[in-house]
Amino acid sequence: MAISMVHEASTSISRCSYHVFLSFRGADTRKNFTDHLYAALVQAGIHTFRDDEKIERGKNIKDEIEKVILHETKNFIIVFSKDYASSTWCLNELVKILEHRKSSQLIVLPVFYDVDPTQVKKQTGSYAEAFVKHEESFKSEMGMVQRWRAALKEVADLGGMVLQDRHESQFIQDIVKHVQNKLNRTALYVPPCLVGINSLVTRINWWLEEDRSNKIGIATICGIGGIGKTTIAKVIYNQNIQRFEGYSFLADVRETTQERNGLVHLQRQLISNILKGKANKIYNADDGILKIKEVVCCRRVLIVFDNVDDLETITKLIGLQIPFFPGSKIILTSRFRYLLSGPFISQLFGLEASSSNGDLCKVFEVKELALNESLQLFNWYAFGHNSITENFMEYASNIVKHCDGLPLALQVLGSSLSSKSMSVWKSALEKLEAIPDSKIQKILRVSYDSLQDDHDKNLFLDIACLFIGKDRDHTATILDGCDFYSTVGIENLIGRSLLIVNEKNKLMMHQMVRDMGREIIRQESPDLGK
Repeated sequence: MAISMVHEASTSISRCSYHVFLSFRGADTRKNFTDHLYAALVQAGIHTFRDDEKIERGKNIKDEIEKVILHETKNFIIVFSKDYASSTWCLNELVKILEHRKSSQLIVLPVFYDVDPTQVKKQTGSYAEAFVKHEESFKSEMGMVQRWRAALKEVADLGGMVLQDRHESQFIQDIVKHVQNKLNRTALYVPPCLVGINSLVTRINWWLEEDRSNKIGIATICGIGGIGKTTIAKVIYNQNIQRFEGYSFLADVRETTQERNGLVHLQRQLISNILKGKANKIYNADDGILKIKEVVCCRRVLIVFDNVDDLETITKLIGLQIPFFPGSKIILTSRFRYLLSGPFISQLFGLEASSSNGDLCKVFEVKELALNESLQLFNWYAFGHNSITENFMEYASNIVKHCDGLPLALQVLGSSLSSKSMSVWKSALEKLEAIPDSKIQKILRVSYDSLQDDHDKNLFLDIACLFIGKDRDHTATILDGCDFYSTVGIENLIGRSLLIVNEKNKLMMHQMVRDMGREIIRQESPDLGK
């Protein structure tokens, strides 16, 4: 069915309290589809009204919802479900929205979840059954019943989005994109199913908001490859850009700077983003640095540098002694835990070398998902929802355990097994236990390849094969006797998120990082094991 949202967004939308009003029948979809849709909208930076969270206790719910409809939003998503028509509350809400639409520029998007638009328009099936009861209950108010019928016909004629046989995850993704287009927003795409990130997102948001006035600051979101650093940075960016006068998200800085004219390309993008598309020509990287200083000195900015391996790249990109406007914030995503240093921060912000900058710099480490979170994410990509048939449970559990909480691995393997037979699942698990997945290994290997020299690479391979779970001090003694400089080498591996020292001083490694190390040895030693 063609998608048609009535009217274009008014310029006054930005003055409303909410970007979107989400209307739905709670008993049908509150804890499943609508909850997932609400989360996806919020994660995309779309401020969404949902009646169960946004109304203060003690206030009249009906009056408050009517206030939001009439005064606080101009965009409505109406989720039609099987028993939507049985709710007089929903029907009255629909009538109110459509009445308001006649006198205001509203965007109305009907979403047909588990019903067909024709069923809504003609009131057949469960909708017919609902109206039989309504006509019995409201014999003296048949005018109201007719208004309900007319409202359903009118909204069905608007067009909308229909689930049909699609996965819910893709359906939600399409809805979010459509809303973003109508709002003309610059929010970044994030996957519709995000698990286990709320706590960290809350902490980073708190850092961004803790001083709304004058403090500038810089933070690193760090962790191994595939752990979700970029996704979390996008969520943070989407949720906070409305609080800054200028903002820019520079994706995959490490890769882009290696391309021809990549540095100037990023500088041009940064300036264009902050100036909302108005960017003068940049002749070279030095010229770009001067122009960047000109645009960040007079407005509060949020800048995200994604996938940064070293500070030299940042220096080449934006220079040093930058006169950031008070309240500006910089976020880096990196595999390197100890990327930021005191001297660099002093030079970046033009501070006295002796001044304390501890309160300007934060490090946020992304941890692996818990087992239940891993299963939820895997199920979403494998089945399109957070549930699994009993026949696949054993295979799914074993695959999830092998992924050891790494979101990239759960996504890649879940997507690859979607709609496949049980025999394919069995074979995939057997292959995974023998040979690591190449796509996942390619992402993880970036950290290994970025190690400074062969000394650290060989140290990593030795530990991956021989010393996982061993005492750090005892291991260092052995390795020092083998001509390794283990103290500094182990610190380098920890800094690159390739190695962990637990509370018992044991050397630990993510299972898939360990597998990556052993696969490197297998490839470099084809005769090994013969």
